[in-house]
This record gives sequence, C-alpha cells and structure tokens, in this order.
Amino acid sequence: MKKFIVLILALLLVFPILQAKSKKGFVTTDSGLKYKITKKGKGIQPKPGDRVQVHYTGKLQNGIVFDSSISRRKPFEFELGAGRVIKGWEEGIALLHEGDKATLIIPPELGYGSKKVGKIPANSTIIFDVELVKVIPKPQIKPFDIEGKPTIYSSSGIKFIIVEAGEGESPKKGQTVVVNYTGYLPNGTMFDSSFSRGKPFEFKLGVGQVIKGWDEGVSFMKKGGKIRFIIPWKLAYGERGRPPKIPPKTDLTFDIELLDIK
Repeated sequence: MKKFIVLILALLLVFPILQAKSKKGFVTTDSGLKYKITKKGKGIQPKPGDRVQVHYTGKLQNGIVFDSSISRRKPFEFELGAGRVIKGWEEGIALLHEGDKATLIIPPELGYGSKKVGKIPANSTIIFDVELVKVIPKPQIKPFDIEGKPTIYSSSGIKFIIVEAGEGESPKKGQTVVVNYTGYLPNGTMFDSSFSRGKPFEFKLGVGQVIKGWDEGVSFMKKGGKIRFIIPWKLAYGERGRPPKIPPKTDLTFDIELLDIK
C-alpha cells in the first residue's frame, strides 16, 4: 500500500509537467502561450528594460506569412517590458537567451484579440519563428554630478547648472540638434531618457517641436556641453502635465548633453 501511495504522489508531481508539453514538444505557459526552442543559444537572458534585437517570421495557422524581418534584412529592436509589442512577444522573448531560435504560438488574447490588423484576421492565433539575435542590457543611467557647480538663473525662470561647457558656437533657430537626455521629477524619479531607447534624440530648435524650456535652454548650449536644466512647469507641460508620468504643474529637471548640431 505504501508503495502504491508513493507511486500516486510521484505521478501527481509529474503529471503537470507532462501536461505542459504537447506531442510536438511545445511547452504551454499559464497564460496560454506555447513555445518551443528549436536551436539553443549561449547568450544571456533579457530582463525588463533591456533592449532586444529579434529576427522573426509571422504566420497565420494556415501557413500564410503576414510579416518578416528576414526580408528587410534587419532585426526588429524594442525595449522588453515597455508594452511596445504584443503580450505574447513580451512573454515569449523573455523566456529566451541570446542566440536562441524558437517558435511561439500566440493565442488571440496574447496577440491582437478581436481586432483585424493588416493581414491578420480578428481572433487569430498567430505563429512566430523568432531568433533572439542580441540582448542590449539596460544602461546604468547616472545623474550629472553638480556638486560645487554654480546655478545660473535665466530671466524666464530656468535654472542652469553647467557640468561641461562644450566648444564652438551655440545652435541657431531652425538648426537640428542631437542630444542625449534624462528627465527627472522633483522627487528624483526618472520619467524619461534617451539612453533607455538606445538612441539620441533629434529635433529642430526654436520651432516648437519640444517644450519651451528645451527650446530656450538648448539654444545656450555648445557642442559637447552638458547642462542640468531645472525648468518651471509653465515652460514644461503646464497646468495639465503629461499623464500618467508627469503630474499637473510640475517643475522638471533635465540632464542634457549636446552631441551634434546639423
């Protein structure tokens, strides 16, 4: 009897594992995503906030291909955990390691749901053959070191703290500037950064493409310069703020480095 009970307990432990695997070697997660590793890589596993580069081919259940990065010869890059791709991708890519190839079978609730998207009919289960080409770890963003540096006040109310002066002439209205930046709320919480996207930000100066505080502040910078700007809310996002990250009437701090002037 004891041996029989032990056998039953063992089967109960093994049964969920057997259930998780289909006859074709796919594993089904709690959410309903099915995945199978078709080639094992040797790299790191991505974490939320990391950027990933993925080659993929997307197919319907009837085998019709609706999209592929292979034909464009360029992997698709996105920030993991930022909600910029479908849920099935967020979950599936997070299960992989750099160099892995896998097939993801994504049910409608983890894909595009009841919406028709391009060649994808509503309520479609979609299949992706993916390769995790590269994992770019989340950058460690450090605030500028402003200790011992004087604060300069502009007539509009912006506070400047020059960390590095830079060289050459300041940009003129209408020129395109290339910057790296990180923005902070008054309590020190970071709400945005070009580093998290892995790409500097470009805009045309003085034509209203950015907040007024940026148009004014960056116009005083020189190439290679690094300045912390503390911008009053009237020159930032005003009375409404920019929900959900920026509350109404919020002064903002930006660490900005001017990389280039075009």
